Amino acid sequence: MLPYFDPEYENFNQRINPPRVCIDNTTCSDCTLVKVDSMNKNGILLEVLQVLSDLDLHIFKAYITSDGGWFMDVFHVVDKQGHKVTDDKTIKYIEKALGPESNLLGAKGSNSPGRSVGLHSIGDHTAIELKGPDRTGLLSEIFAVLADLQCNVLAAEVWTHRMRVACVVYVNDVATGRAIDDPCRVSRIKTRLRHVLRGYGHGGGGGDGCRGALANFAVGSSAPHHVDRRLHQLMHADVDADGDGDGAPAAGGEGSTRPVVTVEHCEEKSYSVVNVRCRDRSKLLFDIVCTLTDMQYVVFHAAVSSEANFGIQELYIRRKDGKTLLKDEAERVLRCLEAAISRRVSEGFTLELCGRDRVGLLSDVTRVLREHGLTVTRADVTTVGGQATNVFYVRNPSGQPVDMETIEGLRGRVGQTVMLSVKSVPAAVAKVPEPGSGGVARTSFFSFGSLFAKLRA
Repeated sequence: MLPYFDPEYENFNQRINPPRVCIDNTTCSDCTLVKVDSMNKNGILLEVLQVLSDLDLHIFKAYITSDGGWFMDVFHVVDKQGHKVTDDKTIKYIEKALGPESNLLGAKGSNSPGRSVGLHSIGDHTAIELKGPDRTGLLSEIFAVLADLQCNVLAAEVWTHRMRVACVVYVNDVATGRAIDDPCRVSRIKTRLRHVLRGYGHGGGGGDGCRGALANFAVGSSAPHHVDRRLHQLMHADVDADGDGDGAPAAGGEGSTRPVVTVEHCEEKSYSVVNVRCRDRSKLLFDIVCTLTDMQYVVFHAAVSSEANFGIQELYIRRKDGKTLLKDEAERVLRCLEAAISRRVSEGFTLELCGRDRVGLLSDVTRVLREHGLTVTRADVTTVGGQATNVFYVRNPSGQPVDMETIEGLRGRVGQTVMLSVKSVPAAVAKVPEPGSGGVARTSFFSFGSLFAKLRA
């Protein structure tokens, strides 16, 4: 006879040891400390990072440890303006999302498409996932098809990398404002979008031009839980399909901007150590941990810091079965992490358009961008209370900077009905600093490797 196990035991343990979060604005003069203590579970680090990432908080220093049954993290964060987090609404959101009232230890995550502070509800919707070969004007064709099929775009996010595109679009029916769940209509939309993704004239030839083109649909709560993570997953499959990760460098053609990723082994503690050095940016830690988690690796310890304009990360990982990485696994980790870091990097210009939402707005705007010969490398579309905010990361297809004459032409075409803000995204010219090369450090860098060395002494 098998011993009896009370199914409520685990829940009871969680009730007497609920997650705790502390927002500290007094210890450091230039940042806010977010301290999280909780029982450990698989994937908890990624869930914490998703909350901070959705709030657009920049993590420039962090200490992470989760050995045994307890999870303890300290994050040094600032807002988008580089200031402390002092907004009461944001602080309360963090406390609720990560504290005792959260679902941090639950089995289910948030059903929201998740991307911004206290994500605004977009109502009843259908989520469309798209993936395929990228080309100039593809985004314009996608939004034109959706407008023609009477689909209103509520929100969308688009990523491109190495001539591949992944996109998650949230739509509803123009006439009813409800999710599109009629099988015949869904099939018609799917057929049209797949035709666009494969490229007119390529048909079903199955050549490289249509490799991996897909259009998936999900309605309501079946939609992707976290759009950024889903985009990583869609593009991650292409990294494996491509095999070699030494393809085209990040947008802009600057070989010096490519991340430096290494994998070593800590024999004393049976860890594989992932070291990352690259240009620092928002959501860098999230992208790395997201990729490792989806590759079925567990981060037990990590130290994160910024040196000048570069991020330095040291992560101690194991496979889910507790073993360190094999040689062929290490090579795959290098390839996938480099892709995950690079695919969110954009150079050129950002075009932010704000105005009253209407059916076909995205189709019109992306058509103007196409007519001006601009390539959209990333896009972020949101609609709140009938107000549309669309951000496009664009560049010249040849990789050259966008000239001001083109920008003024854009203002003339789209600036009459919506506000247009143009910002330059400077290309990095400095090289990633090598270990021990010095440089001005914003914060000191704590290394678990040095700690282990001291413990052995």
